[in-house]
Amino acid sequence: MSDDTSGNISKNEPRTDWRRVRRLTAEEIRAAIETDPDAHPTDEAFWAQAQVVLPRPKGTVTIRLDADLLQWFRRERGYQTRINAILRAYMNAETRARMRSPKPSGD
Repeated sequence: MSDDTSGNISKNEPRTDWRRVRRLTAEEIRAAIETDPDAHPTDEAFWAQAQVVLPRPKGTVTIRLDADLLQWFRRERGYQTRINAILRAYMNAETRARMRSPKPSGD
């Protein structure tokens, strides 16, 4: 892991104590994983069914958003990813709704 910066200055306080993380031993990391209720160990059966999922390619677009909306999204890192996820959820909901709605008859 590098301490190099990306050139972007975050307005948020750092939430991770990376120095403490770097000092952890392998045993301490293993113990933390084993006591984490959100961590789920994997076994050979899991990996036998695992599939590689590659990220979808992104397109570049310029979009005009209301200033307050953009400011709200930019409060946290990854705001473009969140905008993308929200748009995808809307697209999926619309697609499901269209598949459920009856098709107009040709009368």
